[in-house]
Amino acid sequence: MKVLICLRIERLAGAVNKAPYAFMIDVLSQEADRADLREGFAAHAAVSEMETMESGKAVPLRAVFDYLVARVAGKSARRTRERAWRASK
Repeated sequence: MKVLICLRIERLAGAVNKAPYAFMIDVLSQEADRADLREGFAAHAAVSEMETMESGKAVPLRAVFDYLVARVAGKSARRTRERAWRASK
């Protein structure tokens, strides 16, 4: 199995004209960047969830999608307002 991985790395590195070691460093660096992004996303999501739970207000998902679809289509759209809601138990 290790031999197959080494051969695969050598083949892929050769395809981009890099030494296998340089190829692996680049791939590891890219994966570390992705892990940082996931970590930041999770942290922001946790803060957003906490703020939503504390305020008891949120924007309905359908309204968010409708707003985004209109904006992407180049149409003007009013931002929806937060509405009171209750968390399910």
